[in-house]
Amino acid sequence: MNTISKKKFFFPIRDELRGYLTEYSREVKLPIQYKDLLHFESSMPVYDKEGRDTLWETVMFSQSDMEEINENLTKIYSLLKTEGDLEVTEHLYTNRIDYCPFGNSKPFRIRITNRYNDNYDYFYVKRADASRIYGLELEHILSPNRINYVVDGDTIIEEHIAGIPGDVFISNWLNDAELNEIRLAKEFVKFNERTFVRLLGDMRSYNYVVDMTPDFDDIQYRIRAIDFDQQTYEGMRTMYLPQFFKDNNAIVDFVVRYINPETIRQYQLEERAMIANRIKVSRYRLKDLLDIMEIDEISTEEKVKQLREELAVHFDDKDFLECENMGKILRHRLYILLYNNRDILS
Repeated sequence: MNTISKKKFFFPIRDELRGYLTEYSREVKLPIQYKDLLHFESSMPVYDKEGRDTLWETVMFSQSDMEEINENLTKIYSLLKTEGDLEVTEHLYTNRIDYCPFGNSKPFRIRITNRYNDNYDYFYVKRADASRIYGLELEHILSPNRINYVVDGDTIIEEHIAGIPGDVFISNWLNDAELNEIRLAKEFVKFNERTFVRLLGDMRSYNYVVDMTPDFDDIQYRIRAIDFDQQTYEGMRTMYLPQFFKDNNAIVDFVVRYINPETIRQYQLEERAMIANRIKVSRYRLKDLLDIMEIDEISTEEKVKQLREELAVHFDDKDFLECENMGKILRHRLYILLYNNRDILS
């Protein structure tokens, strides 16, 4: 089973990546920065409905600071939702600011509330690093999900990805009478394939959410990554396969129980074909991103060496051994996908 013992290094955003963000309208001027939110005066722990510590803390600011912070955070919300139309902010206010002192990005979670009906939404303010940006962009290009985020300097703003956290879903929903084990198992196979194709690591259960959508005859499941810090960073091949994290064993058991190897193979081929088609549609944007990844440093030499060797064995492809960095490894990984799907792309 996979274990992660050390914190990932922080990789700065190089000028070429900054240019990419500007080209594709991801770089915008923000009215407040991540570092500004670090000046809170006090905090208190956030507990869930069962009274368990969530590892988040609600932070408090002085009254004078909070007025300015509220105005600036609602402006950021309008940037995410309406491209900066400030009319929508007139009836919105910042209801709560939570901080998580753990993890790589040490995020702030912002809750924006509607004064008229008390409905609320979230977004996140985080420290921006290159790994996370590559991960978000690859998710936007290669997955079935669109990702909404903006960057300014060392600050990244991310839209909330709705769904039940994977660890909560596994604890509370697997015994639900309406759970469709086969559909959930199918989606996990596809999710497993998506992360391995684009080399997104560390999909432990709390790093993804499960989105359940009622259909006319049953429930559809979509598993979505919410943490992109481990994009092409780890050296072990299995770190990019959620099936090898013990957190996910309960869902893996559904796969083993309900889906035979032939059907697993079918679902994998379906997912690969869909990713290949997305590459075809966004090939120029993906090329721009990979060109920058190939000159960037987003992992250690030791991990690069380990991953290229393990992938060379897994795919029986010695060309991986010529890859000098993670960007080149990912490009060759995607080349294999495209080559194997060349008939449907012609």
